[in-house]
Amino acid sequence: MASHALRSPGTRRRIRLDEHLPMDHRLSKVYRVGAGLMGLFLLAFGILGLLGTGQHSVLGLGSNSALAILSICVGVLLFVGMVAGGNFASTLNMVFGILFLLSGFLNLGLLDSNYNFLNFGIQNVLFSFVVGLLLMVFGMYGRVGSTLPHDNPYWRARHPEAAEWEQRAAQDQARSEGS
Repeated sequence: MASHALRSPGTRRRIRLDEHLPMDHRLSKVYRVGAGLMGLFLLAFGILGLLGTGQHSVLGLGSNSALAILSICVGVLLFVGMVAGGNFASTLNMVFGILFLLSGFLNLGLLDSNYNFLNFGIQNVLFSFVVGLLLMVFGMYGRVGSTLPHDNPYWRARHPEAAEWEQRAAQDQARSEGS
């Protein structure tokens, strides 16, 4: 019988992930690159939006000073995630990915209304969807999936009994090879 079936129905085991992946862990590189690329684009868009006062379009996207300032703020936050790396960058990417998707849906409903204070056009909505999906992919990379390798910290956190068994088997094998 599986160990999860032995627990009482009212108890939930909290998954504790390593709070900090090693700096050279390959997953951290993916989270950092994702946050950095999106942050760089948003920063450039925001700066060009502020410099192009009087223009309502920057890089083919609708813009105004409010959207430019918001883009700069989000770009800076994504850069902070890039510098921090690890689980923080992954979680930040996922959160901003969800926020971009929600923003796309919200602004899609506000396109032809007086409440469109960010000067969104359909191209901005599509951009919001694409950036949201990209950030979510970057954030979830290596964190979710059915074929995560067993040395993955997220697989180990979700399967502590199997991870412990594998670790003991590897130690036993190392001892038998050393003898």
